[in-house]
Amino acid sequence: MFEIAGHNVTYDDVVGRKDAWYQEWTMTVAQNDEWKEWMKDYFKKECKYFPKIASREAEMCALMWGLKFSDYGA
Repeated sequence: MFEIAGHNVTYDDVVGRKDAWYQEWTMTVAQNDEWKEWMKDYFKKECKYFPKIASREAEMCALMWGLKFSDYGA
């Protein structure tokens, strides 16, 4: 997600943090769409999910753990 959003941050940089670290970075709606496509492909390949389930899981991950949008409603 951070790579797609253009941030030089890794999982290791945020793992274990208890603060609102996810509010420090943003992504565009287009970047979020790209991230969801990446997740769908990952879920289909690695988890052997059917496309509909992979799509639903990607949407839920984006909702729960996605970065806030910098251009939503712009």
